[in-house]
Amino acid sequence: MIGNTTHFRSKHSNISQKRMLNAYGWIFIAIGVILLTVFLFYPILYSLYLSTTSTKGIVQRFVGLNNYINLMNDQIFLKALKNTFTILIIQVPLMLFLALILAAILNDKSIKFRGIFRTGIFLPAVTSLVAYAVLFKMIFSLDGLINTILLNLHVIQKPIPWLLDPFWAKVTLIIAMTWRWTGYNMVFYLSGLQNIPYDLYESAEIDGANKIQQFFYITIPMLKPIILFTTVTSTIGTLQLFDEPINLSGGTQGPSTIGPGNSLLTLSVYIYNLAFRGMPNFGYAAAVSYVIVFFTALLTIIQFRVAGEKE
Repeated sequence: MIGNTTHFRSKHSNISQKRMLNAYGWIFIAIGVILLTVFLFYPILYSLYLSTTSTKGIVQRFVGLNNYINLMNDQIFLKALKNTFTILIIQVPLMLFLALILAAILNDKSIKFRGIFRTGIFLPAVTSLVAYAVLFKMIFSLDGLINTILLNLHVIQKPIPWLLDPFWAKVTLIIAMTWRWTGYNMVFYLSGLQNIPYDLYESAEIDGANKIQQFFYITIPMLKPIILFTTVTSTIGTLQLFDEPINLSGGTQGPSTIGPGNSLLTLSVYIYNLAFRGMPNFGYAAAVSYVIVFFTALLTIIQFRVAGEKE
């Protein structure tokens, strides 16, 4: 009898402990769900609603899809869209190709001081954004280091107005972004190269394949998932480009302009100008932000399709 009672109490205690653990688990899950709802889902849904309104200060008026329709006739928006895609089409492929080349070179075991070179190329990614923007403004000024070198080498006859001309301002921005993010993407490729069996390269070399052939027929196919990952993340980052144009524009930034001839105006900068400069219109700014969401989703789907990914 005593044994049965002890067994019953033990079983009851185990059930109570399980219920208590389940209760704690639900509490932790509830906290996470509440935080995600308050700081993620609610802002997304509210911004979607906001994009259908004309919101200026506390005055809010429902306008339906008028904000999206008006975008097609907004010359500043079209300029920002053109600038963003110009930078995206040129900078992202250039940066990823350089990162891939550098990763392949620095993965070669015959190269001495590989760690130092890897660290040096990666360092720009962890450099202060303001510091590197000031550095580029200095070396790309009319009497800066770049113009001085080019003049002394007789490559140019007069200083290039890097940050004063619409074309050269874009070139400077692309150079700055490439300098900062190439090493960051190189690290991903280096990690992927560690998983490629070295026997493949040795076999290819025995069969007469040179380094270039090995790069295109072994390295690139084997790094396909990582190349897809870096392409998607770089595309998203460029569509959201904000910090570099703001910092490089310097004194040429105004309430509705940034850079010479609005050459550094991107979609994210335009959203910032709409929301916080001049006469703020949060509804219209939210509509522009959903244009970024649309193009991000569209380009990501295209990149997955091109890469042949089914999942």
